[in-house]
Amino acid sequence: MRAIKLFASSALTGIAVLAFGSSLTASDAVAKTLCRGHELLPEARPAESCQGLKPTAYKSPDGKLTVLIFPADQSLNATPDMESRVEIRDADGHTILSKDYSSPRGANGYYMAQAQWTSDSQFFVYSLSSSGGHSPWQSPIELYARERNMFVKFSDLIDGNPTLTDKFQLVGPHTVVATTWRDQNIDKKRLVKVDLKAAVRKLPTGQ
Repeated sequence: MRAIKLFASSALTGIAVLAFGSSLTASDAVAKTLCRGHELLPEARPAESCQGLKPTAYKSPDGKLTVLIFPADQSLNATPDMESRVEIRDADGHTILSKDYSSPRGANGYYMAQAQWTSDSQFFVYSLSSSGGHSPWQSPIELYARERNMFVKFSDLIDGNPTLTDKFQLVGPHTVVATTWRDQNIDKKRLVKVDLKAAVRKLPTGQ
């Protein structure tokens, strides 16, 4: 009889342990949900949450520059990678240029969608997605031009026309293929191919 009682006690303990383990798993799942993705949250996350996030690093093919994409984390009402900050660093780890795409309330900025160095290491090209409801029909593409150490809007290289998708393709050493509108109509799309080296050199010196 005593053996039966011991068995029952052990069984109950095992159930308690399993339940506790399930609770931890559920908690971990919630934490991961809060700390990844690009979402506005129904309730603000804890102030000290998501402290272990690391930036995404993109090293240039020649190994001399690294681009770091940081979660901007401006608002606890959004996941910490809802908006982005871009830093260009040299081989010694010094920041030589940066750009912040965050907004005060975390819902009117941009986050990184696609990013890639050109094969000649002269341009870092990236597309952006809106963190809120502003201009959701367009996805800006921007680039870091190494020779002039500056950020450039891709739209400035195609007569001010917007890009309509966050997908782009790199061709050859420094050419980008992207999608823009046709006849200034967002329902009509066309591909545009731009030699970045030639196009950036045509920009005014002060830009």
